[in-house]
Amino acid sequence: DTNAEFEKYYFEKTGRKVKVNYTTYATNEDMYSKITSGAGRYDVLIPSDYMIEKLIAEDFLYAFNPKETVENYQYINEDFRGENVFYDPTEMYSVPYTYGMVGIIYNSTLVDPDDVEAASWSLLWDEKYAGKILQFNNPRDAFGTAMYYQNLDINTTDEAVWRKALQILLEQKPLVQGYVSDEIFNKMISGSAALAPYYAGDFITMADAENGNPYLDFFYPTEGTNYFVDAMVIPKNAAQPELAIEYINFMLTEQIAIANAEYIGYASPNNLVRNSAQYAEDMGEDAMRILYGVSVSDANQNYGYDPSYHSFTPEMHSFVNGLWEELKTESSIELWLHITSGLLLASVITLASYTFYLRKKRSRHYRYRDRGISYEPKSHAKGEKQA
Repeated sequence: DTNAEFEKYYFEKTGRKVKVNYTTYATNEDMYSKITSGAGRYDVLIPSDYMIEKLIAEDFLYAFNPKETVENYQYINEDFRGENVFYDPTEMYSVPYTYGMVGIIYNSTLVDPDDVEAASWSLLWDEKYAGKILQFNNPRDAFGTAMYYQNLDINTTDEAVWRKALQILLEQKPLVQGYVSDEIFNKMISGSAALAPYYAGDFITMADAENGNPYLDFFYPTEGTNYFVDAMVIPKNAAQPELAIEYINFMLTEQIAIANAEYIGYASPNNLVRNSAQYAEDMGEDAMRILYGVSVSDANQNYGYDPSYHSFTPEMHSFVNGLWEELKTESSIELWLHITSGLLLASVITLASYTFYLRKKRSRHYRYRDRGISYEPKSHAKGEKQA
């Protein structure tokens, strides 16, 4: 346990006892609401890049200049420092912790291999898997799947583009079993769902052979996908910022950084991890290939925009949240109404035709009149849908 190790380390170093309280949130937005409302007060946070950009812009973060205050910051790869990261180009507010990309996790026993061959986002819109598809339960990632799929700018302020993305998600909704966050683990591991968009690091955890899940597989969609960095930051209202800096430095030490990287499954920006032969052996070739074998540029060679989320203005944030609520509150029954009505109408027509046919059959006159006329009813198939 990393936090228990820190408590022990800090006591041995200073002679003072400290207790680490650890909380998780389902989404960046949940965390944002908690800390900006004043309902939660923390010394260290680990948000994603676009949320860090937002917190800096709104003056919620403490500037601690990690180049000067965090000894182990020297081990952070240059690709994740300064002008190479859009969210903290001055290197004053954050220390990179993990990074990765989004892909599609699928159950190879439930998904046709031919359908995976194209490695496309379109798999999430395939009616063949109705009721077996999961979707993100947060607006940025869920809208992202539709926008990467149709080559729409994920950071646009054009409301018409976002409404187009909403329509794409509304078309998908009847096929979706559920909008999930951490619930994806149980659903994918148990086989109750067949495919889902999710983070590569979580796939590594789910597909660990020791957990008995060799049937789970993963790919990055060829249309492009999200690239993200999660980093450690200190809120401006932190009660103990100096202790927070000590904790961040501890998290970058070799043994702890490797242990955390192996446990959570995400790619690490720490050179002590990346250069460790033991880490590579422990993770295995498949995991290393997924985490480090595909560059951001290669994964997004077909996507025409910046693949990383950027923060929104309050007005844009409110607009996107409104679209998200519209998607979530739109009744799947309403979405299926025209389809169900069509099927019902077809059934009524078929039944009426068959009844009429029987009546005609009873009449010598009708049998004579209808001689030579044949009727071949069409079959209709509809995938299962779970609310």
